[in-house]
Amino acid sequence: MDTTKKVNVLLSAYNGEAYIRQQIDSILEQSYSNIELYVRDDGSKDGTLDILREYEKKGLLHLEAGENIGFVKSFQWLIAHGGEADYYAFSDQDDVWFPDKLAMAVERLKDMPEDIPVLYFSNYDFYDGELNFLSHRKAGKPNISFLNSLVDCVSLGFNSVFNRTARDMVKADMPKKSTGHDWWMYMVCAGMGQVIYDERPTVKYRRHNSNVSDGGQSFLKFQIWRFKRFFLNHYFARIHEQIQEFGSIYRDRLSAADQRKLDLFTKDGFHPLTALHKVFYPKKLRQKAIDEIFVRLVFLIGRL
Repeated sequence: MDTTKKVNVLLSAYNGEAYIRQQIDSILEQSYSNIELYVRDDGSKDGTLDILREYEKKGLLHLEAGENIGFVKSFQWLIAHGGEADYYAFSDQDDVWFPDKLAMAVERLKDMPEDIPVLYFSNYDFYDGELNFLSHRKAGKPNISFLNSLVDCVSLGFNSVFNRTARDMVKADMPKKSTGHDWWMYMVCAGMGQVIYDERPTVKYRRHNSNVSDGGQSFLKFQIWRFKRFFLNHYFARIHEQIQEFGSIYRDRLSAADQRKLDLFTKDGFHPLTALHKVFYPKKLRQKAIDEIFVRLVFLIGRL
């Protein structure tokens, strides 16, 4: 195995004493050996920091013991201070990686252009809180496009690996309105680079509910949660702010076609013609039919 390309793993931890040791071990035991692990503890109140210091004393990871600033800013700190490497991988604290996860990612990334931002993400399997297998995630090839990245995040932090150019771009203009480190990275790579999907699972995605749907919850609970998220809170107001900030930073670097797509979502207030344009936009925007219906209703009532 060619391990000349270095991978830095970025893990933000918070009150994860029950599971974090398993995740760290799965990272350190990767078949791909040229890695370094950077961990920021986000002000844990349990024994997480003690566990992390055990690994730090053995020279197995770089540790920052920080104040509680939330997972988005914690991961942003890691992007800014996570060392120099060819590739970077986000990691959650309670999953477990397959032994070849990073090897599989490097295999797909190594032949990609280095002068544009490139994001790789993979499929994953569902496991319960005790790490018993529940189900394979059944999904076809995701709808990957810049337009999709404005209203949906198909890559999740735990299954994402990206190149140095992507890291450098985000580090140079760190967002203040990002709803998620993974979503922002997806927007950057979809808009100005390339996104690679690997249908092979690489992560044991730990869910703390044994009745699993694709979102990790029972079907009924998931639909109730989905409805509340789309219509009864400020979820899309935050997404609107994220899109506006993305436009203020990167609009001039986008193609003319993608600039027009971006402009559909950056105006403040309700504009009937713009809303109708989005409602009847001819391209698929989300992954599932129910999400597609919901998001177009959101357009219709002017939430996004």
